[in-house]
Amino acid sequence: MATDTALPALVLVGHGMVGQRFLEAAAERGLTESHRVVVLCEEPRPAYDRVRLTSYFSGTTPEELSMTDPEFIEKHGIELHVGDPAVAVDRETRTVRARSGLTLTYDTLVLATGSYPFVPPVPGKDATGCFVYRTIDDLYAIEEYAKNNASVGAVVGGGLLGLEAAGALQGLGLATHIVEFAPRLMPVQVDEGGGAALLKTITDMGLAVHTGVGTQEIVTTDGSASGAVRAMKLSDGAELATDLVVFSAGVRPRDQLGRDMGLRVGERGGIAVDERCRTSDPAVFAIGECALASDGRVYGLVAPGYEMAQTAAAAIAEDDAADGFTGADLSTKLKLLGVDVASFGDAHGTTEGCLDVVYSDSRSGTYKKLVIGGAGELLGGVLVGDAEAYGTLRALTGSVPPLAPEQLVLPAGAGAPAQLGPDALPGDAVVCSCHNVTKDAICEHTSLPEVKKCTKAGTGCGSCVKVIEQLLPKSGDGGLCGCFALTRQELYEIVRVKRITSFGRLLDGHGRETARGGEGCEVCKPTVGSVIASLAPSIGADGYVLDGEQAALQDTNDHFLANLQKNGSYSVVPRVPGGEITPEKLIVIGEVARDFGLYTKITGGQRIDLFGARVDQLPLIWARLVDAGFESGHAYGKALRTVKSCVGQTWCRYGVQDSVRMAIDLELRYRGLRAPHKLKSAVSGCARECAEAQSKDFGVIATAQGWNLYVGGNGGMTPRHADLLAQDLSDAELVRLIDRFLMFYIRTADRLERTAAWLERIEGGLDHVRDVVVHDSLGICDELEALMREHVAHYSDEWAETINDPERLARFVSFVNAPDIPDPTVRFAPERDQIKPAPPEPSESPLIELEGLSVR
Repeated sequence: MATDTALPALVLVGHGMVGQRFLEAAAERGLTESHRVVVLCEEPRPAYDRVRLTSYFSGTTPEELSMTDPEFIEKHGIELHVGDPAVAVDRETRTVRARSGLTLTYDTLVLATGSYPFVPPVPGKDATGCFVYRTIDDLYAIEEYAKNNASVGAVVGGGLLGLEAAGALQGLGLATHIVEFAPRLMPVQVDEGGGAALLKTITDMGLAVHTGVGTQEIVTTDGSASGAVRAMKLSDGAELATDLVVFSAGVRPRDQLGRDMGLRVGERGGIAVDERCRTSDPAVFAIGECALASDGRVYGLVAPGYEMAQTAAAAIAEDDAADGFTGADLSTKLKLLGVDVASFGDAHGTTEGCLDVVYSDSRSGTYKKLVIGGAGELLGGVLVGDAEAYGTLRALTGSVPPLAPEQLVLPAGAGAPAQLGPDALPGDAVVCSCHNVTKDAICEHTSLPEVKKCTKAGTGCGSCVKVIEQLLPKSGDGGLCGCFALTRQELYEIVRVKRITSFGRLLDGHGRETARGGEGCEVCKPTVGSVIASLAPSIGADGYVLDGEQAALQDTNDHFLANLQKNGSYSVVPRVPGGEITPEKLIVIGEVARDFGLYTKITGGQRIDLFGARVDQLPLIWARLVDAGFESGHAYGKALRTVKSCVGQTWCRYGVQDSVRMAIDLELRYRGLRAPHKLKSAVSGCARECAEAQSKDFGVIATAQGWNLYVGGNGGMTPRHADLLAQDLSDAELVRLIDRFLMFYIRTADRLERTAAWLERIEGGLDHVRDVVVHDSLGICDELEALMREHVAHYSDEWAETINDPERLARFVSFVNAPDIPDPTVRFAPERDQIKPAPPEPSESPLIELEGLSVR
């Protein structure tokens, strides 16, 4: 730990993403041991992930965006001064003066001052209601102003940050305009075809786009330069009414400190550096967006900044064998307004003799272009709407792909053979461009957390994570995922025996060493969430799935206790036990559907689905349904769905038992039971099997002597006929065996494994299950029954709990920061006297252009 002031002083000015990466590279090379390291940070908080800045508007906190581990800073003795930027440097005395008056002497100075937003010099640019989009504080200011002062917003700039800013304004509930001087959106990254696809998709989302025009003036309410924004005058003479303006027209290097120091600066800005990132003063380095690289470019992406940080650290450590920085890959992949956009290599086809291979589907907003060299090598490409293959294609740039170019752009089902996967990449292909990590380096590890920890791959922009996961070997130890070497069954037992109620505690105590202290992954989080929910009563956990840490573990549908549909609306499915419903309750469902304009459908499971609810309408709908005696049907959860029934002995002349009563009893007993997968059941009143009980996870068929119990049935794509587990059971015997069967399944099944697959996989199959459940061969049946009794005794309806709790209700809004604004992207069209999701606008059929050949 280097805190000795007698050591050479290394002063870093600026603590953004690139500054933090420099500190990490410096620590890796021992510079924090050999130097006193001091950091002057302008913002009031340490380095945070500016790439994910917009996620703040969807609930990500500044703390979650942080990239600075306090333990790292402390461990390496780094002196970090936040909110105290450097204001002057004296190169002769080698001193830096901070705004607070703090004066530091340096032996080596590293400038990582980044960039600043470019604001066009138009009249009114400083009016009240004008903002830039660069820092967390900028977002705070936009959010606060939009709450009470704006209903319409405009973004100047249609590039990467401009589209992110537009998405943020729309998320705040503002009608949003985008003004771009170039003839298309994202002119640097995409070509004309990609811009057209992007334009259609974004306008379909309800945003107004104005391309090929500039901003001439910001008009204020009182005509003064500092008055409140009223309108924006455009270069084509139009006047755009708006209450708020965000300037996002590009950035400029923050090189003023370098200019004041007398360092050499480029004609168009940027502190000039050589291949070692050294400035015209050998004791001063510049990295990131403030630097003009030796190839004459200022790089505005994080990956080149990271490379420069590593280069500077190597130079300061006098590692002459390390590569210099001579340029960087400008490939990028982002999700803007929910649209995947990517470009890589020579995206605009500037190489002499190159050819374009294009696939375009204007209906779906999909556009793919590959640029192919004369020798068949992949030079670059543009992907809009479908960027699934970005990671693989970018890594293949410069080589001849193993598949023909047209096969790489055609979608599945359009005549293309199997698509190219990461296995086709050569070992030296760079998979993570942010940290320059190759396929070979990734394949040395066994899990994603390990890859991130050891190589930093996947911790930058994140676009390579999917490729990394595909490259990693499947867990040879049979573990649940890269975070846990234990199976789901083993984790279940640990949670049950140790009464663990926290995912974090389970991960830190029983996860792989490389995953401890982490956040888990998309495999283990919902799996552990389900295990804790299924054991909640017996281990003392909160059974409500959206309280505390449990909320972060749930699948998408569970977050809003409803099923998300294709157009962003939700379905409402009340429980109708056994399919039995009174006329009064039918009337309530009809009235709710009518009043909220919902689509209604009778399901195969004897329920009534209501489709088309906005997220903000869900509590209002459920308040009326709960008041009428309905409860959640758990259509959104991995839980019991329905117990279907025929009318049975009560009405049917063939019925031999009361199937409706039994179906109701079973559904009310097992409602809300969380399981590895959804559960379906049915009760038939006789052997004619009208309820189709033998296609269910557990099915019951009446006999003259009682009930036959069938298990492991499955419908869908891989139907399986259920097996007879026991026959001629009394009511009490039937319930007892179902209790045991369900809890044994929950205890031993893998994640997302239906009972049919579980029964075929488990050693010994049905015979073993019968021995355990019927004959108690393992001596665990008392325990299984007790677990079910705990569930039954502690069941409560999630929606009834939700509508009576204001804190829980707060999540049911389309826009967190504008709760009264409905989501304008949820649209419907009429069909058969009801509604359906609005289809895309009619357009021409997909166009495939293959080296001049057009095919419809």
